[in-house]
Amino acid sequence: MSRLKDQYKNEIVDAMIKKFGYKNIMEVPKLSKVVINMGVGEAKENAKILESAMKDMEIISGQKPVSTKAKNSIANFKLREGTPIGCKVTLRGDKMYEFVDRLVNLSLPRVRDFRGVNPNAFDGRGNYALGIKEQIIFPEIEFDKVDKVRGMDIIFVTTAKTDEEARELLTLFNMPFAK
Repeated sequence: MSRLKDQYKNEIVDAMIKKFGYKNIMEVPKLSKVVINMGVGEAKENAKILESAMKDMEIISGQKPVSTKAKNSIANFKLREGTPIGCKVTLRGDKMYEFVDRLVNLSLPRVRDFRGVNPNAFDGRGNYALGIKEQIIFPEIEFDKVDKVRGMDIIFVTTAKTDEEARELLTLFNMPFAK
């Protein structure tokens, strides 16, 4: 079991109960899943690019990603319905806590000119979205083997009812929100 999960069970639950005054331990919000999505627009011309992106994502997440396909045809983008244009992976359980721990403590501090993540990127239902411009901030990725720098979206799905509860939960997970 990961260090972050143990910390959640002990300190984070107590801090959340103290701050929001929950009557029952089951009311305390928790992280339910983390979804990592990588859009690879160039994949419509070259399938090898998508394979490379999927390999990078598998190294980062420790789990095999699924390819995402275009839902609609868009003539201006030369895009046909059903064409693979990205990949995503959904992390739950121990892998999720391990990934969050690595992201917060190892990867985000490696971002150039890092001043914290946007504290307003909540969706109103307690979920948080984070965009990363380059996959090379993760220590697992070997810089020499990267063919192209790609960004990704990371979505933290929580059981929190409000953004305030979710912000407090992620703050207790040491998420570096900008002041």
